[in-house]
Parts: sequence; C-alpha cells; structure tokens
Amino acid sequence: MTSKAGETLSIDDLMQQSGVTFGTSGARGLAVAMTDRVCYAYTVAFLQQQMAGGGVGRGMEVAIAGDFRPSTPRIMAAVARAVEDQGCIPVNCGFIPTPAVTLHGITRGIPSLMVTGSHIPDDRNGIKFNQPTGEILKQDEAEIREQCVQIPEGMFDTAGNAHGPPSLPPEQDAAYREYRQRYLDFFPAGCLQGRRIGLYEHSSVARRVLGELLESLGAELVRLGFSDRFIPVDTEAIRSEDVALARRWAQEHQLDAVISTDGDGDRPLISDEQGNWLRGDVAGILCARFLNAGRVVTPVSSNTAVERCGWFKGVDRTRIGSPYVIEAMESRLQQGERGVVGYEANGGFLIGDPVERKGVVLDPLPTRDAVIVALAILTLAVDEGVAISGLLERLPARFTSSGRLEAFPTERSRARIGALDSGEFERDRRAIEVVFGGLFGRVVGTDSTDGLRITFESGEIVHLRPSGNAPELRCYNEADSEQRAREMNRLCLRLLEGWRG
Repeated sequence: MTSKAGETLSIDDLMQQSGVTFGTSGARGLAVAMTDRVCYAYTVAFLQQQMAGGGVGRGMEVAIAGDFRPSTPRIMAAVARAVEDQGCIPVNCGFIPTPAVTLHGITRGIPSLMVTGSHIPDDRNGIKFNQPTGEILKQDEAEIREQCVQIPEGMFDTAGNAHGPPSLPPEQDAAYREYRQRYLDFFPAGCLQGRRIGLYEHSSVARRVLGELLESLGAELVRLGFSDRFIPVDTEAIRSEDVALARRWAQEHQLDAVISTDGDGDRPLISDEQGNWLRGDVAGILCARFLNAGRVVTPVSSNTAVERCGWFKGVDRTRIGSPYVIEAMESRLQQGERGVVGYEANGGFLIGDPVERKGVVLDPLPTRDAVIVALAILTLAVDEGVAISGLLERLPARFTSSGRLEAFPTERSRARIGALDSGEFERDRRAIEVVFGGLFGRVVGTDSTDGLRITFESGEIVHLRPSGNAPELRCYNEADSEQRAREMNRLCLRLLEGWRG
C-alpha cells in the first residue's frame, strides 16, 4: 500500500513478487530483480529485526563490502542508504572477501553485510547478512521475512531504481588490514620458504590478500589468470577450463600448488603439484588436521573419509549450508566441547573456538573462509616434508565428484526427488532401484537430512539435492576411486537430464 509517507512493504510479499529469496547464504536473485528498492527493503528489514532483538541500536556502525560483479557497487549504495535511514552509520569496507567483513563485524561487535552472489554467474547477485556475532541463522531469516518496511515517497522510480547516481561513503581499509594480519600473526614467518605457488587470481576479491600473504610467508609467487570480467568459479562444480588451466600451469611453471577461491573468497581451491584440484571436503579434513581439531561438523554431502581417517574425536553431520553447520558447532560448544571446527563440501572452513598451534592462538571465525584452508594445507605439507599429493595418500581411499543441471526449476527437482523419498524404506528402495539399480546395484540405505542421499551395497553413494541458491539440480557421488566417482557423476547427470521433461 502507499500513503503520503510512502509505501509499506511486507518482505514476505516482496520475496514472492521479486523472486529475490533466501538461499543457503543470504538473499539471492537475478541482478535485474535486485533493484535498489528491493535491496533497500531487505536491508531495512534486517536492521529492524536486529534492533528488535537488541543486538543493534541507532548510531551503530554497519560494515558493508562487496565482490567484483558489475551490479555490486549499485547494490552496496542502496544498502548504505538503508543503513543511514535506519539511523546507523554505513562503513564502506570496499571489495574484500566475505570472511574479512564478517571478521570486522565480529571484532567490532557490529552488523555487517556482504554484497555477493558467491560462485554463481554475474547475472545474479545477493546480500549476505551478519549480526554482530556472525552469520544470521535460519530463525533470523524467518524473522526478517515477517518484517514490514517503509519506503520513503519519491525515493525510487517505477522500475525500482534510485534517483541519482549511486553514492557510497569513502572506502576504509581497516577490515582488510585486520583480516590479513590475522594470518600473519598465526603462521610462522617464512613457513612457505622454498615453495613455488601459483595464484589463480581471476575475479576473486581474495586475490590481493592471498598474494600478499603468500609473499609475506616466504613463498615464490606466480600470478595467473587475472580477469577484469567476473568469472563464476564454483569450487563444487569446477569448470573444465579451470581443470585444464591448473594442470597446464603446474607443469609450465613447475609449481608446488595452485590456489584460488570463488568470487567472494569464502570457498577455496587448492591443487597438488600436478595441478589436480582437491575436493573441498578433502581440503577441509586436512585443514582440520593442521588445526588439531577435536570435533568436526560438516554437511551430509561431505566425503566419508572424515570419519574413516580416525583423526577426530567425533564428526557431526548437518543439512547443507553454513547456518546449519554453525548451529551444530554452537551446540557442541554449549556442551563444553573444545576444538570445534566445521567445513562444507565447497571447502569453506569455520572455526568455532580459539585454536592454538605451537603456542600461537587463532581467534574463532564462525563463517566460511578460504584463506585458512590454503595456508594450512601448504604449511602442513612443508611441516611433514611432503608434496600435497603426499598428504592425500594419508587419507582413506574415498573420492567424491559433483555436478549440476542448470536451469532446472527447484520445484521440479523437489517433486522428482520426493517421488523416491516417501519415508518408507522398502517402498523407496524399490523406486530408487528402478531408476538407479541398473547402474549402481542394490540400495542398502537412504538419508533425507538434505535432499536424498542413497548408499548402495557396493558402498557407492548418490546424493541428489536442489540448489539453495539457484534453479539447479545438484548431484554428488562417492566411490573408492576417483575415476569411478567421476563416472558415476557422468552417468547420473545423463540420467537426470531425462527428468527435465
């Protein structure tokens, strides 16, 4: 409705009208749908929800950062305007990794927002909301949906665009400096001396900090693949061109590893000395080992080598998405456990409580981070006197592969998966074997924690799940060899193509 004071919007209604909804990591949608009006309304709703809970007050600073997508500066400006209109002070932290602005907020005790679509193509974007203690959780999302916000009269045109050019406060670099120093303080000076590391820069906002850290820690740095155009690097579904690039670079430049991240720097990519990218859930196991973790929390889709290796006191499995990992980590910490860490299949690593290694303490950072993973694995290889492939040889022989069908409507994914998941095992087993039995054999177990995870008598796994961020059907596979896991994924995706009709 509208009045002289302007327009009152229900966020729940706005979600339906705009198509900009909450995914696994904040609000996401097509960039054209994320108009200034929509982004302003979402930000106001977030701040209203935080103020109602007492965690945020008028006059408080709110940190804002973004990735390198073309639509990001415009959205950051809309966010800053909303912050001002709620009586808070927008702090422009610039184009830095998501974990950097989140850390800044936690350190200062202020909310923070990251404008990013993460790994998805640049025709989409998003806003990730952090309360002063870190990421918002699912209950916070529900409360934001319930908000009604006031849009001042005349602020936006009929298309939802703000009048006048986008305007942001001057950029401040405190968040960037704090994030960089976090790792310079934790890792020993010169710990990467003698290692030749390729940095695949592409369009990642982490390229600057990774380059500075690698050089400061003694590595010989080779910069590779810089791009002014946004490249959607997905660490769970690595593009074939990125697979080929890493292998070529490793050989041409005689590298010990190639490292990179997704667009907003919260999901790592790290290769061995042959340029073979490590799966994110394997990188997470090695990072947890380096940090002497006790309890590991990871989604149901992650490699089962984390249980089989026997390195940890316990492993908890959750739904896919950092809010679920964080909730489980917090539960363990409340029970008095220590050394609690988490990671996702995309490689993003979360630290629940202070970590001590060789007398140096690393403060908690309960949000996905990529930098800790790369530096931890590189340093672990040096400490143990092996190449990265040598670290992998110490893990149980379990391999994963994943892929996705793009432009696959979420409702269709849910309907197709639901037909195989009634909750009655014998009925579901028969239905699943009609679809997959000819390829993988007899079904011995299913798990509906998130999507449908199917275990076959051979120990092979097929896991189907609609993406939480985009209209995609994702498929994860696990087997005793890398070749078999990839073949399973190829066979599954070919079969699932038939579900489009």
